[in-house]
Amino acid sequence: MNDYFPAFEMGPVSARGMRAVAPKIFRGIYAMPAFVTIPTADLEASVDFWVRGLGFVELFRNPGNVVHLRRWIFQDVLLVPAAPDAAPADVPAMAVSFSYVLSELDHLAASCAALLPGSVSGPRDTPWLTRDVEVITPERTRVVCTAPREFDQDSPEAQSLLAAGILAPDAE
Repeated sequence: MNDYFPAFEMGPVSARGMRAVAPKIFRGIYAMPAFVTIPTADLEASVDFWVRGLGFVELFRNPGNVVHLRRWIFQDVLLVPAAPDAAPADVPAMAVSFSYVLSELDHLAASCAALLPGSVSGPRDTPWLTRDVEVITPERTRVVCTAPREFDQDSPEAQSLLAAGILAPDAE
């Protein structure tokens, strides 16, 4: 006996082969359960490639901080400017992010640091109102554990999101 069960209907495409129809671009705002973050030296060239080449749309941008691209639901890519003093070559450029809640981050950071000293950086607060802990795993994967912070409507971060057209979670 196992705990597996068919749940293909949860994905955006359950049909296979030539009868499968691509879903429409999903423009809703949701708490992303997982996404990739990709630093780039040329943000505009990267946006152009992802949009015109890979079929993503620019969902929104926070100038100088992030361009959020999306295709289908749960296919989210964040393009961010690469730091001028980019990380050493042995640190992966791309990162995968997984959602957590704030109360999990301290324990997670302590556990990872105990298992692999020097593997954890952060937490750091982002302009898009998350707190992130970055972990470099033993196989050199950059994993960002991200949790939403309290939403203060009057904060500079919230105002920046509002200017990009992103409403507060409880706003209508």
